[in-house]
Amino acid sequence: MSSWEGKTRGGTTGYRIFILLLKKINIRFSYALLRVVAVYFWIFSDKSPLMYFYRNRLQYGKFDAYKAIYKNYVMLGECLLDKIVVMAGIKNKFTFDFDGEEYLHALAKDKKGGILIGAHIGNWEIAGHLLTRINTKVHVVMLDAEHQKIKELMQNVLPEKQISIIPIKNNFDHLYAIEEALKKGEFIALHGDRFLPGTKTICSEFLQQDAQFPSGPFYMASKFGAPVCYVSAIKTSRYHYHFKATEPELLPYPNKLKTRNQDLKNMIEPYVKNLEQIVLENPNQWFNFYSFWGNKDSAN
Repeated sequence: MSSWEGKTRGGTTGYRIFILLLKKINIRFSYALLRVVAVYFWIFSDKSPLMYFYRNRLQYGKFDAYKAIYKNYVMLGECLLDKIVVMAGIKNKFTFDFDGEEYLHALAKDKKGGILIGAHIGNWEIAGHLLTRINTKVHVVMLDAEHQKIKELMQNVLPEKQISIIPIKNNFDHLYAIEEALKKGEFIALHGDRFLPGTKTICSEFLQQDAQFPSGPFYMASKFGAPVCYVSAIKTSRYHYHFKATEPELLPYPNKLKTRNQDLKNMIEPYVKNLEQIVLENPNQWFNFYSFWGNKDSAN
């Protein structure tokens, strides 16, 4: 069964080139160059996971699926460029609208803390950046190895924000850090759609086929009694993003071993349904480039 390996493809060279272009020229020229770069990836990259996504899950014809894959690569590149521009404070024309942000302001005001669960759909980094509008500290949980070189590079171009990183290593230090942050009424932001081999998962139907989702974010929220919101930032036009946060909910702790798996499944399903709706509305902003449905990923 193919699975995510905990590290996103790509190095820092491309980032450095585009950062230079964004600072010295403008984003429109960078977008144009990006379309050429996307052709290279469209020709030479492994397209089978996305082909399965478009053909088998969304029922695209083969020609339309190939077009959609190219658009997906372009959109991914645009989101990366947008992230650099917005977070580095480079002059730009971006605008944003906010749906459900009042829930986060209320949680911060009441010092309740919260767990914000996102996914690899739209622009997660811009969603995290927009959380700086909330009057509380935000801790982003990520694997220590993921984008290590990219993180080092970005730290050189980004101003300091009210955001910290909690790295997941081979011990349980991250759990103590998460608990401590929640006790202070701060926010924890993490993904709910990827996991490493050996991670406990729960099966849930996603786009009419069973897929595995990590149970950790949801179990953790129930154990610590932290309110949960699902957050996303979707690109709706060239220079506009729509930020959305769902109404917070408290997840009941699954204290009965006999029914724990079913209880976890019930916890995860609202997140999966929310993610499914966003993906159906914005299929070209789905950025999971591995066999998301496991060994069934063989396109017709």
